[in-house]
Amino acid sequence: MQKRVCVIGAGPSGITVIKNLRDKNINVVCYDRNTEVGGNWIYSEDESHSSVFETTHIISSKTLSQYEDYTFDDFDKTVADYPSHDELRRYFQSYAKHFDLYSFIVFETSIKHCERVADNEWHITIVQNNKERIEVFTDLVVCNGHHSVPRMPEYPGNFTGKFMHSHQYKKATPFTDKKVLVIGGGNSACDVAVETSRVSQKTSISCRRGYRIIPKFFFGLPSDVIGERSSWLPIRIRRWFFDRLLNIMLGKNKLYGLQEVKTKFGETHPTINDELLYKIRHGKVQPKVDIERLEKNTVYFKDGSKEEIDVIVACTGYVLKHSFFDKDFIDYSNGPVPLYLKMFHPEYHDVFFVGMFQPLGCIWPGSELQSKLLANYLTGDWKMPSNIKALCEREVTNPHYKQIDTPRHTITVDFHTFKKSLLKQLPKDWKVKKLKVV
Repeated sequence: MQKRVCVIGAGPSGITVIKNLRDKNINVVCYDRNTEVGGNWIYSEDESHSSVFETTHIISSKTLSQYEDYTFDDFDKTVADYPSHDELRRYFQSYAKHFDLYSFIVFETSIKHCERVADNEWHITIVQNNKERIEVFTDLVVCNGHHSVPRMPEYPGNFTGKFMHSHQYKKATPFTDKKVLVIGGGNSACDVAVETSRVSQKTSISCRRGYRIIPKFFFGLPSDVIGERSSWLPIRIRRWFFDRLLNIMLGKNKLYGLQEVKTKFGETHPTINDELLYKIRHGKVQPKVDIERLEKNTVYFKDGSKEEIDVIVACTGYVLKHSFFDKDFIDYSNGPVPLYLKMFHPEYHDVFFVGMFQPLGCIWPGSELQSKLLANYLTGDWKMPSNIKALCEREVTNPHYKQIDTPRHTITVDFHTFKKSLLKQLPKDWKVKKLKVV
């Protein structure tokens, strides 16, 4: 059967899927709602577009955040250790130009519905210029990311100020002279707290538990580079090592007025931030515990304290949702995600998910390896295991880290362990010969 593959999304995962499928001469069409490649790394103040913040830098270093087929050195040797969103946008667009991917991407097109009519027959309803039409494909690759549907918290009472999600946050300027409360302890929450504190009258950050705040550098090296050098150790020993290192370098959370961490390393997503602790100790960000209730513009906290607040920014993550699927077909918005290698479905062997995992590290190197494996599968150079259903179940019951039970922690992988698992499925000569960059 002649393959015709639909790829949803021309972000960092989508473009490496196109590149690796084209390496095998597979017919591919990619649809993207934007006008350029890059996904949410295309900064935009349009609230309908899920983009990075004005000041965003990646939280993994460039060494461990690049495609093997086209590295940052191939693109620009002067890129910072932690590239800005603009450097990343240009990197992805350079990748697409270098491998001549634009001719396979249809921009300004959204996906309304994906229906699996039969084995290797997908009817994809697309919308262009407010007009719908159906395109038919043999296979579907989902690369639309998992940061598009905000997860909003709920509290007793009624807040009369502005209550927004970080999805709507773009830059700090609108918060000038405001009393700001940030909810959350993850990377987005810490970034918003730090950035608003530069202009706000007051910024507070409310966390429901203790979070590990990891600096971007240890001993002059990016922290994930230090992590890579210890990746040969079993995960439980790495946990112990990094907890000891953090205690030596930073001290206990209580020194900063933050709640102590009660989970093991890896049981929650670590927060990579160099400035939050600095801002707290300089009085620019005030730590608060979880919220008890809201009353007009007053926020009451579970420790009995209260604050007058103008704006609440909820940095509480996103729902893992694919609105183009019928809910009774595929729905990962609640509960486990049983996919082999986070990409192969146990029953439907013509739909694939690339980049739908949350590593303790960067997504794109794993997406690149997933794409190469997918290309080998579609050409028959790699055979799907006969016990695929059992392997999918094992993904759920034997995760790399036993994480806390929250919707945010259903797709976590260890960066190095996950890469090794994918590499085991690829031939030893999986690396393509580098093309000269022009």
